[in-house]
Formats: sequence, C-alpha cells, structure tokens
Amino acid sequence: MHHSYTALLCIAFVSLAACDREPPSVERATSPATRGIQTEVTELDAATLPAEVLSIVTNAVPGINIEGAERKEREGRVYYDVEGTRADGSEVELDLLEENGAYKIVEIQRDIPWAEAPEAARTAAVGAEKQFEPVRVIESTQTDGSVIYELFAEGAPEKPALEVKVANGKAEVLEEEWPH
Repeated sequence: MHHSYTALLCIAFVSLAACDREPPSVERATSPATRGIQTEVTELDAATLPAEVLSIVTNAVPGINIEGAERKEREGRVYYDVEGTRADGSEVELDLLEENGAYKIVEIQRDIPWAEAPEAARTAAVGAEKQFEPVRVIESTQTDGSVIYELFAEGAPEKPALEVKVANGKAEVLEEEWPH
C-alpha cells in the first residue's frame, strides 16, 4: 500500500509539473522572453556601426570610447545598443531606435549606487509589493526627460525585478517592463 501511495504522489507531481497553469500566488513575468517575443541580436564594434549611429553617439557623448555595440531587432523595431566609457572613464550605454530610416536616441543608461537615486524613486520602490535591496541599479534617462530606474535583485542579473519611473519629480512603480 505504501508503494502505491508513493506512485500516486509521483504521478500527481509529474502531472502538476507538466501543467501550463500556475497557482494564483505565482506572479506572471512580463518580460519579452516570457511573452514569446523574439529578439535577434548581432554583436558589432565601432567600425561596423552605421555612420549615422556613430555620429549621433559621438555628438551625444563627446569623447566616448566605444567598447562594443549590438544591433537588436524585436517586433519590427531595430535598436542599436552602444556601450563605452565617457572621457572621465565612467561607463555609459546609449540605446538608439530606427524610425523611418533615421536613428534617434531613446535612452542613455549608466549604473549608479541605489543611494544616489532620487528620494522619490527610493520611496516608491519601498512601497512596492516586491521588497528587496537592489544589487544593481541602472539609471535610464529617456528623451522625454523622464528617468527609469531598473532595479536588479540578487541572483537575477538578466531582467530588472522592479522598474521605477520618475517624471516631473513624481515616481511610480511600473506595472509592465519599459519598452526600450
């Protein structure tokens, strides 16, 4: 009788593991990877960047030392992520989007200590359902003047665990991943 009970538990466990449904307490991720959005990535260097992209980047960050770049194609959009260091040695990443054959910067990113984020962003994060101490914070300045703070949790370096948008001095925790 003990063996049949164990077998029944094993069958139940395997059935649950194979089931597509999640228990209600599991939070569904909203990252592109979990929604089935495919991103095609091509590694580049400064010499293989389109001239227009290179010009925009060097005008936005004079003296930039480009250390690498990626061309990303996702949902019909083409992005260039250009990474490098500023003249002062600090790291910077510029994300450009191609629209109607022209490129424009959609955000400029840098890593910052969490303590350097504005108080409004830190307060909003503390009030969020997900409570954790960020191990990495990316400050992402948007072209509309707003700033997105991408907060990464310990052991999860691929996607931010929480994003906070600060615009006009007001902060809000984003419910969905920022599109850029």
